[in-house]
Amino acid sequence: MKRFFRDLILFCLLLGSTLYAIGSQFGPAIVHPLTGYMLGFFALLSAATYWVTARLMQANPDHFMPAYFGSMVVRLLVSVSFVLIYFYKGGAKQGPATWAFLGSFFLLYFLFAGFEIWSVLSNLRPFSKRG
Repeated sequence: MKRFFRDLILFCLLLGSTLYAIGSQFGPAIVHPLTGYMLGFFALLSAATYWVTARLMQANPDHFMPAYFGSMVVRLLVSVSFVLIYFYKGGAKQGPATWAFLGSFFLLYFLFAGFEIWSVLSNLRPFSKRG
């Protein structure tokens, strides 16, 4: 569990510094001003879904698939509600900034989903070795 959180912090620092560099080079036309908040949102969401999955695995190790895919569904629903709240608050009226928001949001969503899949696969690798 500690390894996941260490990797998550390193991933967020790398991603945050990359987004800062791109944002300072190209400005808000490419990187939306709320991208820092999105990065924090996805970091907290990843930590929460990992924690819930780990707790469910401790309760019953035989139900890994329902726990993991259930947390992915919750992640998807919370993320979609984040976008809907942004649109409801008037984000759709910002013109090109809306596309920058959606691009940043889905890029971060897929990067964090890929990170979680990578961390799950790397943690399962020792169990798949022949004994």
